[in-house]
Amino acid sequence: QVRLVESGGGEVRPGGSLRLSCAATGIIFRVNTLAWYRQPPGKERDLVALMTMSGTTNYADSVKGRFTISKDSIKNTLYLQMASLKPEDTAVYFCNLNLASGTYWGQGTQVTVSS
Repeated sequence: QVRLVESGGGEVRPGGSLRLSCAATGIIFRVNTLAWYRQPPGKERDLVALMTMSGTTNYADSVKGRFTISKDSIKNTLYLQMASLKPEDTAVYFCNLNLASGTYWGQGTQVTVSS
């Protein structure tokens, strides 16, 4: 069984940076995509960044140039480096793993951007 655990969230001032981590455990093979989503208060969950196993990345327009998705295959960890944070980036951030066997989600980590 695959388990995803996010960490690294917190409260930061506008313009600040955070790095989110998502540690994956379990039997992980035939990976299709790795991704980060976020869900602001009272809104739907939306895609923030996605990475294919070939290394192609895609970002939501609202985070392009500020966020970077990356992975450490040895540590089985997915990262989201966030810079120049804005109040509208406030949300619960979820990592997502899409395998041939199914789709898996972490429990989420809260990011709050506030002065």
